[in-house]
Amino acid sequence: MKIVLIGPPGAGKGVYAQYFRDKYCIPHISTGDIFREEIAKNTELGRRIRSYVEQGLLVPDEITIDVIRKRLSQPDTVSGFILDGFPRTLNQAKALDEITSIDAAVHLEVSEEIAIRRLSGRVICPVCGRVYNLYYEPKPKIDEQCDYDGAKLVRRKDDEPEVIRQRYRVFYETFTPIINYYKDTNRLIEVNADKPIKEVAPLLERILVENKVLKLKPCRNISP
Repeated sequence: MKIVLIGPPGAGKGVYAQYFRDKYCIPHISTGDIFREEIAKNTELGRRIRSYVEQGLLVPDEITIDVIRKRLSQPDTVSGFILDGFPRTLNQAKALDEITSIDAAVHLEVSEEIAIRRLSGRVICPVCGRVYNLYYEPKPKIDEQCDYDGAKLVRRKDDEPEVIRQRYRVFYETFTPIINYYKDTNRLIEVNADKPIKEVAPLLERILVENKVLKLKPCRNISP
């Protein structure tokens, strides 16, 4: 199963990627995670990436594509993988097809209002980094207080409602050409992700099986 996850902020890409990763033992590949790891290791690649990040610039396609090409050559991707955060441009989508054969691009559709509620409720402990949500699980036992160290929980600036609205609109301005590319090549699967993961995950799983994208047997028994 080789799939690309596409969705606006609040769609739950990371949650669904983790679900399939844990149940089917295939890697969840996030370009953001790879970039942060390379920067932390201070590798030559990490220094190149940092030079763009520190200027607030996007990492160029050629660097991002090389990173993905290297990652997809690793032996743990033989049975499949879940790509999250790549491709981000039409050029990247076309380059990915030259690297490997993608079975499907899953577009997790979520309404703007649901996205705002999910993300505006997200709060983080500034001490231990644990993430909570005021409206969804995991909720803090005491409002605005970390369960583990009692620190006052804070909201990221990019999780303010107006910022979320802008991020949501920018996502569709950026990703519509990519969504159309996969639609035109008959590899787009669209799933309404407004409902809780307990309802959406088994639905998505069934759709992937019906479309002959998911052929693996579970390696673990887990619930969404």
